[in-house]
Amino acid sequence: MSLIIFPAIDLKGGQVVRLAEGDMDRATVYGDDPAAQAHAFAAQGADHLHVVDLDGAFAGRAVNAGAVESIVAAFPGRVQLGGGIRDMAAADRWFGLGVARIVIGTAALEDPDFVRNAARSFPGAVVVAVDARDGLVATRGWADVSTVRVEEMAKRFEDAGVAALLFTDVGRDGLLKGCNVKATVELALASSIPVIASGGVAGIEDIRLLALHAADGIEGVITGRALYDGRLDLGTALMTAA
Repeated sequence: MSLIIFPAIDLKGGQVVRLAEGDMDRATVYGDDPAAQAHAFAAQGADHLHVVDLDGAFAGRAVNAGAVESIVAAFPGRVQLGGGIRDMAAADRWFGLGVARIVIGTAALEDPDFVRNAARSFPGAVVVAVDARDGLVATRGWADVSTVRVEEMAKRFEDAGVAALLFTDVGRDGLLKGCNVKATVELALASSIPVIASGGVAGIEDIRLLALHAADGIEGVITGRALYDGRLDLGTALMTAA
């Protein structure tokens, strides 16, 4: 089984950024043309993208809509979008604009019926974000931490028809500490839903280790800072994951 590589484009104020541990005050700007970045990833062989409207995650509504639309128009592959998608109107709008999959985070904890309705309406196109600090689910752009454990959150959607769980170890995100492979694999083995790894990818070794567990239910991996800083070559990652 192969691993999907999702290069990440995180949007803040219309710019391409990466955060450290989800902290909006610790943002590094990597460019001011999101569409050009999407085109560059496509030119390097990517056929999937992971896009996050960071401002939207905090506001609970689309903030960088123009930038997202430009990315969808520029990228010939499949775009997965998260950040502030908390009702069916938002889901309808993004699917109508050509987004392939949406990622639901905060609303998955606060409004699980929305996830179920969206998964029924858009089969195979809804991903639930399971973001964790010390094993507990974090919400609202990772600003709040709940009392719900990651495994419990996953089990709530076992029968909902969601396409995947997106697991992020917030404490590693954007820090190049290495992906929390152990926790990611444990979640995949505990759930019947495929898992996408995220947070802390530092280089090709993370890709190699995750690829070894594709048969355990790891569907893909999201990588951002390692690509932007030149620590990970996208072409090599795609070959390693194949």
